[in-house]
Amino acid sequence: MLSSRPYLTRALYQWLLDNDQTPYIVVDARQPGVIVPEQFVQNGQIVLNINPDAIRDLFMENDMIAFNARFGGQPMDVQVPIEALIAIYARENGIGMVFGQEPVMPAPEENDSSGENEESGGAHLESIEGGASEESAGDEEKDDDHPPRKGRPSLRVIK
Repeated sequence: MLSSRPYLTRALYQWLLDNDQTPYIVVDARQPGVIVPEQFVQNGQIVLNINPDAIRDLFMENDMIAFNARFGGQPMDVQVPIEALIAIYARENGIGMVFGQEPVMPAPEENDSSGENEESGGAHLESIEGGASEESAGDEEKDDDHPPRKGRPSLRVIK
């Protein structure tokens, strides 16, 4: 699967602008491919104002955020690989999102369509077809359309 970070960044950027907030991003300046003014880097990070009034030619795609800005009166092309983006937030109230480490999903194998993944112990999906099972066939009180909830939902990465 693709990283959710660029999609969330674009959505939050637009949301902040729609609410008349000033979007700022926090960047890990030590990551490869980051091009930022080094004189403003503190503790390996830099905070950048990406408000349309402060920058030009914003490019926000799945792999990179790039724009032109002035630092100390000097124009500079800034490049931030999406992996180097730490957070996006509003200057006025701090509302936004800090991005954590995303899990790396393994690439699917070419031969998975033959069912080999099931035999090797890998994750797989199965279809449940038919009506009620033998165990619940005699249980008239249960509502088959709405199975009972088992607590708080959660996601789990299965390797």
